Amino acid sequence: MNDNYFIIHGSFGSPFSNWIPWLRNTLENEEKEVYTPDFPIGVGYQNYENWEKLFSAYLNAGLIHENTTIIAHSIAPVFISKFLIQHKVKVKKLIFVCGFNQYLGIDEAYDTVNKTMYTEELEKIKKFCKDIICFYSDNDPYVKLESEKEFANLIATKEILISNGGHLNAESGFLEAEFLLPYL
Repeated sequence: MNDNYFIIHGSFGSPFSNWIPWLRNTLENEEKEVYTPDFPIGVGYQNYENWEKLFSAYLNAGLIHENTTIIAHSIAPVFISKFLIQHKVKVKKLIFVCGFNQYLGIDEAYDTVNKTMYTEELEKIKKFCKDIICFYSDNDPYVKLESEKEFANLIATKEILISNGGHLNAESGFLEAEFLLPYL
């Protein structure tokens, strides 16, 4: 099976937001196989069950496998972890940007859509991927540094702090994600 890449957006996001289009174009220009699923968002639509159904279609099509690298932002890292653990799927590499688990307090809408993604079994992800890189920032306006560090400390083989990076999204000035390129 050939190497491939998935880029996964966060809560209230899309594959057309933040640095996702830039990263997709960058990889495709190198003739890489790239998938950017468009998950349901919004209260009443974004939940683990709906995201799991959509991502299962890629798994059932044989597109998620031991040569897959997944780049995920915000709530997506814990979703991906929970999904791979549940489905017992091994992947090549996980690159998580501003990941967190069990964190509430952003606001009611975010807490509602995020809480179904959380897992008590996060550490089990290490059985399904041996190369987990976590990026986080020291001034994220949505998720406390302690929550992002706790997430990374539990699972990462490499942790990288982006000083003054905000949520490492468009709002924080990241329409490109050059910081990811050395790790792909």
